Amino acid sequence: MKSPSSLDTAKSLVARLKEAGHEAYLVGGCVRDLIRGVEPEDYDIATSARPEEVRQLFPRTLPIGASFGVILVLEQGRPYEVATFRSEAAYLDGRRPSGIAYTSAREDVLRRDFTINGLLMDTLTGEIIDYTAGRQDIEKGIIRAIGDPAQRFAEDHLRMLRAVRLAANLGFDIEPNTFAAIKDLAEKILLISAERTRDEMTNLLTQGQPRRGMELLDASGLLRHILPEVSALKEIEQHPDYHPEGDVWEHTLRMLALLPSEGLPLNKTEVLGWAVLLHDIGKPLCACTDERGVHFYGHVRQGEELARNIMRRLRFSNETAETVLSLIHYHMHFLDVPRLRPAKLKRFLRLDNFDLHLALHKMDCLGSHGRLGTYYFCQDQLASLRPEELHPPKLLNGRDLMELGYKPGPPFKDILDAVENAQLEGQLSTQDDARRFVLERYGRSAP
Repeated sequence: MKSPSSLDTAKSLVARLKEAGHEAYLVGGCVRDLIRGVEPEDYDIATSARPEEVRQLFPRTLPIGASFGVILVLEQGRPYEVATFRSEAAYLDGRRPSGIAYTSAREDVLRRDFTINGLLMDTLTGEIIDYTAGRQDIEKGIIRAIGDPAQRFAEDHLRMLRAVRLAANLGFDIEPNTFAAIKDLAEKILLISAERTRDEMTNLLTQGQPRRGMELLDASGLLRHILPEVSALKEIEQHPDYHPEGDVWEHTLRMLALLPSEGLPLNKTEVLGWAVLLHDIGKPLCACTDERGVHFYGHVRQGEELARNIMRRLRFSNETAETVLSLIHYHMHFLDVPRLRPAKLKRFLRLDNFDLHLALHKMDCLGSHGRLGTYYFCQDQLASLRPEELHPPKLLNGRDLMELGYKPGPPFKDILDAVENAQLEGQLSTQDDARRFVLERYGRSAP
């Protein structure tokens, strides 16, 4: 038996609320997406039912925002946000209202962020209830704040960043008064928590048209407050032989336009997006010019340090931060790849997340000179090398070295690395070969 779709489940939740005598509608982004012919990722429901009534109707709920009238209902393994119609008192912190009052569907819509997110759908009849001309704005491709833009953004400063992200991801324009308010209030984005800013920026990078998103972020004034290190890339000229596209900002934008929108798990798309954005942020601090042109000596090391600070500032997980930093660290290594000895080449090709390293290198080339020789060289090497050639079984370990008379200590790593290098070069294939190699190179006395 086929399991119900998320839309079918959402409709059944609305139906149960109505059967209990409450008003209930689909609301927000899911209605916007259904109108656009796009399958929504999430379904939200607005209702006249109070939180305690919602919890009585559904057996599995979480009170994620009960004080604000929001209950999470769990059905068919998915969460559905069910919120009571409400109006809101003054926002004192730029994020949450100081109080709420339960109210009508119309009043609930009028306190929302953008007209395209203020639509209600009656799932029984399919009727769209539109108090803000949101359907018209969807048809015209416009992001417009509901009511006074300055008031909407004062209520929740993150809405400024969300307007930019939605405009980029949906391919919409931001209505002039709404955009003007963002420019006027841009500095307020610094009052938003690092986690909320990080998540919205990640959505901007991973959900479509990240180049346009960054251009809007820059034009709005938000970029210089959120990521001044990226804003500094503008007008940093590069050597035309390697970067005919222009400055570091344009190079980064071109790479963002090449980010794959599908084919990668979301966590890898996130890492790759941030690595593209940050891979050259060390260049403004390292730019120098001589008779041969512009150079950026040490920009990778400087970029790693800046990126590490950004990752901490935005509260990324250690795992995500370390992967992004690894991509930045190795992105210039590709210059030497065709000349590497077999052992170093194999070690490079077996780096963790090498698919991401290679994807970043390809975008780096296509976003500049367009030469993909090294990219195809790596692909050919990976295709021709057997797994056991990249990851051969270890011939010796620390215990083996002790049996040869060596005392444990820091030199053990150097010896074992030398053995593996010789193995990767094809010079060693057995344990006896490896023992002879160690004794001949390091002698019989303990190093």
